[in-house]
Amino acid sequence: MAEPARHLRAVEDSSAWEIALPDEAATLALGRYLADELRPGDVLALSGGLGSGKTTLARAIVRALAGEDALEVPSPTFTLMQGYDTPRGTALHTDLYRIGNAEELRELGFDEAAEGAITLVEWPERAASALNPNRFQIALDLAGPEGARKARLTASGALISRLARMKAMRELLAKSGWSDAKRLPIQGDASTRAYERLVKSSGETAILMISPARSDGPPVRRGKPYSTIAKLAESIHAFAALDRGLRALGFSAPRIYGEDLDNGLLVIEDLGAEPLVDADGPIPERYEAATRLLARLHATAVPHVLPVAPGREHVLPPYDLEAFLIEAELLLDWYAPHVARALLSGSARAEFVRVWSGLLDDLLAGPQSWTLRDYHSPNLIWLAERDDLGRVGLLDFQDAVLGPLAYDVASLLQDARVTVPAELELRLLGAYARERRATDPEFDMADFASAYAIMAAQRATKVLGIFARLDKRDGKPQYLAHLPRVEAYLARNLAHPVLSRLKEWYERHLPRLVEPG
Repeated sequence: MAEPARHLRAVEDSSAWEIALPDEAATLALGRYLADELRPGDVLALSGGLGSGKTTLARAIVRALAGEDALEVPSPTFTLMQGYDTPRGTALHTDLYRIGNAEELRELGFDEAAEGAITLVEWPERAASALNPNRFQIALDLAGPEGARKARLTASGALISRLARMKAMRELLAKSGWSDAKRLPIQGDASTRAYERLVKSSGETAILMISPARSDGPPVRRGKPYSTIAKLAESIHAFAALDRGLRALGFSAPRIYGEDLDNGLLVIEDLGAEPLVDADGPIPERYEAATRLLARLHATAVPHVLPVAPGREHVLPPYDLEAFLIEAELLLDWYAPHVARALLSGSARAEFVRVWSGLLDDLLAGPQSWTLRDYHSPNLIWLAERDDLGRVGLLDFQDAVLGPLAYDVASLLQDARVTVPAELELRLLGAYARERRATDPEFDMADFASAYAIMAAQRATKVLGIFARLDKRDGKPQYLAHLPRVEAYLARNLAHPVLSRLKEWYERHLPRLVEPG
C-alpha cells in the first residue's frame, strides 16, 4: 500500500529523499511504499543506531511483500539471515551486527542466499564490500518526540534514476488523491511500459502508468535507431496528447487524473477488463462496434498537432515508406532465420524491399488519418454501460502516426492474438464500408479492399518478425504460439491480385507463407 500523504514529507533533492516519520505508523507506511518499489535483485541497506527503527522498517517491508500484516518477522540478530517466500520472490532479511568482515559474511553463504532476492541489510557497514555497490541506502535517525524519526534515502549507480522516479511517483499519487491506494501490478504484454491498478478502500480504482522516456537503441540504418525509423513514441507525451485528442472526438480513451510528464507517470481512468473476445473468439457485436469506430474516425478531419501541456505540443509523425519498410524487414531478420535456419541472400532481400516499395508508394499518396497502430483485442475494452461507440474503450495508442486508413482496420480484423474467421472479417469490412458511405458517397470499396490487402500483409509480415524476435532476443517463446494464425492471415492476403508480385517472392523464398500448414 502506498503511504498516506500525511506520513511522508519529501524534501526536494536530486540525489536524496529525506522523509519525516512523526510516529511508528509513518515508518510502517514507508515500509509498505518501499515494498511496492523493490524488485528481485535489489539490495536495501538500513543504517542507524540502536533504536532508530531499522528492524521495524524491515519488518514492515517483509510483511508487505508477503501480503500478511501479521506475519512473524523476528529480528535476525542471532540467525544473521532469514529468508521469506513471497509472491514477489524471496525476501532476505539480514543483520550484520555480529559479522566481523565481508569474508566472514561470504563464508556464511550470503552471496548464494541473496542472488535474485530482495535483500534487506541491517548494519551494512559491517561488511559493505560484500554488498552490491548498486544499492538503495536508508539512514534512520531519531528526531524529537518519542517515536519520531527521520529517514534519508539515497541510491547509487543505475538506481539513482529509480529513486528519482520513486519520489516523483509518491508526489503524483498524493497530488492526484491516490496515496492511500493499494498498488497491484498488472500483467503486461510485449511492452516496456509498466502498469499498476490502484485500489482505494472504497473500491474505487485507477491505473498508474509508468512509461519513462525511451532510450535510443543502437543505430541500425543511417545512424538512426530502429525506434526513430519506425516512428515509435519517445515519451509519455504522445499518450497524453492522443488521449485528450480521442476524448475530444467523443471516444472512450481513459481520463487523466494526474500526470508527471517529465518522469513518465500518469494516473488514468481504469476502464476495466471486459474484453471484446470470449472463449470462442471475437464477439461479433463488439468487433462490429470497434470497426464502426474506425469508420467514424476516418470520416473525421483530425489535427496533425495536439497539445500536451501549456507550451508543449505533440506532432504526429507520418507513417512513411522508411517506417513501413524497416517493419517489414523484421521478417527477413528474425522470422526467416527462425523457420528456414538460414539467412536470405542479399539479392532476395533487395527484391523484397523493391516489391514492398512499389506497393506502398501509391498507398502513401492516398488519404491519411490517425493510425492508432495497435488497434486489436488486447488494447480494446468493452464498456457495456456506455452508449453507441463509447462502448469501445481505447488503450495503448501512444505510437499513433498519420497513416493509411486501412492499417487499423486490418489490425483489428486480422487480430494477431485471436483468430478472426474469414466470414466475420468480410462481414465487418462490409460494416465499415456502409459506415463510410453514410458520410462519403464517393467511398470506393474496391480501392479500399486493395489498400486493406496491402496493409494487412504488411502488418502480418511485421508481426511474424516481432514474434520471432520476442522469442529469440527477449526470451518470450509464448509468442510463437501465434505464428500459425498470422501465417494464415498472410496467405489469405496474398491471394489478392494487388499482391501478385509479393506472392511470387514468397513462393520462391518462403513458400510456407503462401499455403501455411
